[in-house]
Amino acid sequence: MGKNSIGSKLWLIADSYLPDRSTGDLVSHESACVLNVSRRPAKLKFTVYFEDREPLTGLEAECPAQRTYHVPLKSLKNKNGETIPLAKPMALVIESNVKVVVQHTRLDTSQPALALMTTMGYEG
Repeated sequence: MGKNSIGSKLWLIADSYLPDRSTGDLVSHESACVLNVSRRPAKLKFTVYFEDREPLTGLEAECPAQRTYHVPLKSLKNKNGETIPLAKPMALVIESNVKVVVQHTRLDTSQPALALMTTMGYEG
């Protein structure tokens, strides 16, 4: 299997949630963990879907060629300054100009018994 056949240009994460609080020393967060084995940078576009509002678009990130990048979802901002709201159930669609692999990770420290969750994205 060649490197050009690894991954997909479209990934879906059906469950995402940015907690609005943290306890202790660890900060709650979520990341889209991207692996780019190609020789070109991966230009990533995120669309965020919600239960009660229109999708949030225009969120972008870049994973360098032959690298991994853990995209902190709290850091994404579109040209209008909009960010992903906290404490709202959501889902993500991630589009890339080159094939990548996407894994989703959540660290929830909103209560003393923290939770760490990770899952592979759905390859579209």
